[in-house]
Amino acid sequence: MQKWYDEEYEFEIEVTGFLRGSHTEHYCRNGEEIGDKYTCSYGCPVNKDGYGICSKTMMMLYPLMEAVRSGGDLENLGGDGKYSKTIVCPDGCVMFRLTARPLGNENFHKGGFWKEP
Repeated sequence: MQKWYDEEYEFEIEVTGFLRGSHTEHYCRNGEEIGDKYTCSYGCPVNKDGYGICSKTMMMLYPLMEAVRSGGDLENLGGDGKYSKTIVCPDGCVMFRLTARPLGNENFHKGGFWKEP
């Protein structure tokens, strides 16, 4: 893989809590622990050990990440700030906090990066 585009945003997803007790054994296949963090720009989020976030949770995160990339404000989608929102995984086990950080780079589509040379 050879990344050629400098993304506009960096995303961090942190495990902030559980809805069913104090651990995820027998609930969460990924074995999340409070404080676990995943990061990405455009690709799927991975943690410091290189493990990816749960695919079911990613289905919820992707539209939020696209909303931010499109100039949206996550407060309009129930977030607690323009660039942050807490979500619960689809299985109702783990709470995650999504935080976006602008990198100051040009938008992929407005900058014409998608066009053939």
